[in-house]
Amino acid sequence: MTLARRQFIALAAGAAMLPLARGIATAQTYPSRSVRLILGASPGGVIDILARLIGQWLSERLGQTFVIDNRPGGGGSIAIETVAKAPPDGYTLLMVGGLSAANATLYDKLNVNFRRDIAPIAGISRESFVLLTSLAVPATTVAEFIAHAKANPSRLNMASSGNGSASHLSGELFKMMTGVHMVHVPYRGGGPALTDIISGQVQVYFGPLPAAIEYIKAGKLRALAVTAAARSPVQPDLPALREFVPGYEASPVYGMGAPKDTPADIIDKLNQAINAALADSRMKARLGELGGTLLEGSSADFGKLITDETEKWANVIKFAGGRTE
Repeated sequence: MTLARRQFIALAAGAAMLPLARGIATAQTYPSRSVRLILGASPGGVIDILARLIGQWLSERLGQTFVIDNRPGGGGSIAIETVAKAPPDGYTLLMVGGLSAANATLYDKLNVNFRRDIAPIAGISRESFVLLTSLAVPATTVAEFIAHAKANPSRLNMASSGNGSASHLSGELFKMMTGVHMVHVPYRGGGPALTDIISGQVQVYFGPLPAAIEYIKAGKLRALAVTAAARSPVQPDLPALREFVPGYEASPVYGMGAPKDTPADIIDKLNQAINAALADSRMKARLGELGGTLLEGSSADFGKLITDETEKWANVIKFAGGRTE
């Protein structure tokens, strides 16, 4: 082999290794400054608590501050759009919450599409909601409640934390699968919804279990069942709704995403760090207090879950009329 040919082969091999070398360098140096973790909810809710727990873990593990940036509004679409339009460099991330993937079906004029514009990083948990009634409702079991609702069509007001929210669509799924009719009353967040169901202004609310548990224990609200596929370890005496309504399951998915085209090595590094958090005994215990099920797995696993959830909730939204009101 001539010297010129050997030099050509060496140069070609070196060029082929450049993308891999850049990827390794990016993974080794990321993050080199603070990272924004944006979520489409106000402080104090389940997703905010999860974001702060995971953000603190990532800050300690990766050596840079993960700043929580609350951007409520539009059923999470404001936060999604902010992240989708950010540079795909790993320094602006999205806390995926509730039913973010349903936005493309729920809203007609979005500037971005969750599945198209957000790259999945990792799942964190599936949180359980709980079917709550005011004490004025004469039902102590799910079966009694369904019978009461069918005997009083359109006389029960169903609160939610907003149009298109997880609490709203959990209730719509219940209506679709049982044939009951309740009047939807959207609020600006879960706090006002809880206040009004306690006072009896509304009669029904599918709310986050962690937010409602103290009111349940104090006897201010009646809990009939959890919405997850299985009973919650936090309230094991509460049945799962699917014990009465076969196939029912509504447990909002929480995780993390990034702008599309974010380098795969950055996504992998974040995925590994989040999975390490979910395997840590202290983090497991803290997350377990929220009553959810942890979602360890790859970014591809989380992406498939988002796809499945999108298709499921699209059907519920169509049943509800395909509208945001």
